[in-house]
Amino acid sequence: MDLKNATSFDTHMMAIALRMAERGLGQTAPNPSVGAVIANEATGELIARSVTAKGGRPHAETQAIALAGDRTRGATIYVTLEPCSHHGHTGPCSDAIVAAGLKRAVVAIEDPDPRVAGRGLDRLRAAGIEVVRGVGAKDARWITRGHIVRVTERRPLVTLKLALNANGEIARGGGDAPVFVTGANARAHGHLLRARHDAILVGEGTVRDDDPLLTCRLPGLSQRLPVRVMLSRHLNERPDSRMAKTTLQAPDWLPERAPFWIFCSEDADPARRQLREDAFGVETIAVPTVVGKLWLPAVVEELVARGITRLLVEGGPGMWRSFAHASLVDEVVLYMAADPARGTANESRARKALQHQIGPVELSLAETRPLEPDTLWRFRRETMKTTRL
Repeated sequence: MDLKNATSFDTHMMAIALRMAERGLGQTAPNPSVGAVIANEATGELIARSVTAKGGRPHAETQAIALAGDRTRGATIYVTLEPCSHHGHTGPCSDAIVAAGLKRAVVAIEDPDPRVAGRGLDRLRAAGIEVVRGVGAKDARWITRGHIVRVTERRPLVTLKLALNANGEIARGGGDAPVFVTGANARAHGHLLRARHDAILVGEGTVRDDDPLLTCRLPGLSQRLPVRVMLSRHLNERPDSRMAKTTLQAPDWLPERAPFWIFCSEDADPARRQLREDAFGVETIAVPTVVGKLWLPAVVEELVARGITRLLVEGGPGMWRSFAHASLVDEVVLYMAADPARGTANESRARKALQHQIGPVELSLAETRPLEPDTLWRFRRETMKTTRL
């Protein structure tokens, strides 16, 4: 079956499943955040909805089935990613769907994981379940992109976060705290962005200039603690940074200690590594250097090996350009302050500022959002298409 068999009701229910999946971003690594909805087409009733649990399990499908109980019989399940077909810590979700007596499965995209890769859908068809594929596929590919590139490219999704003044420039801190160029609404959205990623990365220059915490401090979301990552070839940053201090001892407003990893060169001073590990509990990770810089492909591959699927890069222009030159940018979120004389920036000015900071990149405008008095500009690399729909 294909999209010709989809209905407007299918589109509406899948939209709800996609919003559920968005809720889990930054919480389910190394598994993808998946949304699932069970509904009765005849009555138009939404019976149950769920999202992958924190830490990656239980999966969304099995949770939705448990919530629906006996009402799954003859109903339709909407899933943002193909149900798994392999045995891991739990049984296959495709088997759970069959056992629940669901009559239809509407799936946004196929899972590229070679352990699944169409086998979950084949299992449903073999049991007589009608399968409709491709509903909400475009949105699902972006929500699931961290998982997709982890499997296909051995790296996490990479988002660059830029906050620029009206002239397209950054502000340097004085060593004690960041200097803000945008207002409260843009900063709050930036914290939400942190909450939706598994790790946040900066360079040692940012740590020296701004001494950031890199935590999410939105009300109700302080429990979301992405791993803080710093690149420091020779460990020349300040060893007693606020990130280091909150690694060993969490402040009162944090529910637990926030992890802090430092990537350094293989020839970094062992005594400096030992100091950071013993005094603050920071983990140091050595990677190769190429042309005097830490080799970013090795960094992102190590992050994936440690379960990171979504990486937010908050470092300055040098860091942004390094990722761009390595073709490791999936998305750029640009917060740009308004110009008192010229007002809100247009796309041309936003792109000019982007190119000034990171160089030429082939990205499409995906979203423009007012965050008074500033504006959010979201640029994305064109996504890959699924190989089998």
